[in-house]
Amino acid sequence: MLSSAFLSATNHLLSQSGWARTRLLPHAGRTARLAVTPLLELDFSVSAEGYLAAWSGENEPEVLLVLAASDLPKLLVDGLETAMRHVRIEGNAELADALGFVFRHLRWDAEEDLSRLFGDIAAHRLVEGGKQLVGESRRSLERAGGNVAEYLTEEASLLVPHGALPPLAQDIVALRDAIGRLDKRISRLEQGR
Repeated sequence: MLSSAFLSATNHLLSQSGWARTRLLPHAGRTARLAVTPLLELDFSVSAEGYLAAWSGENEPEVLLVLAASDLPKLLVDGLETAMRHVRIEGNAELADALGFVFRHLRWDAEEDLSRLFGDIAAHRLVEGGKQLVGESRRSLERAGGNVAEYLTEEASLLVPHGALPPLAQDIVALRDAIGRLDKRISRLEQGR
């Protein structure tokens, strides 16, 4: 089920991006595996039209794309391009390069899909409103994070402010040296007895 959802979503994006299908066409018939460790493995091949198709074979796929499950939130927050920086790619260099490039640059044209349902003007306004909502949410989270950090460093004194770290480090070095000198004096006094 997850495999068909991945293929359907990716093929929908490929249908909106002729350049991506053109980039995949020379690799028709080649196979790959997307492994989201330790959750799942999806095997697929490149079709003659430049789309992805389900594949199950006895041989190992020509390319392996490995993404740690812990990196999935980066995909949701920062987008596919940022998440692809964390993907390990092994196998056929040409196919790996083509898949990596396509996955890094593939974008969903939400306005195009929404225009089919609601019309061009409403789709444009929905997309712009969504962008503003996401931007405001991100700014609100940044402000809240800054407020929490300020509270923890200034009000509650649970964290050390960044500006206080260099003097604190110097004090720790001075304390270490003083303890070393004290230890030597104590050793000399004990030897003198």
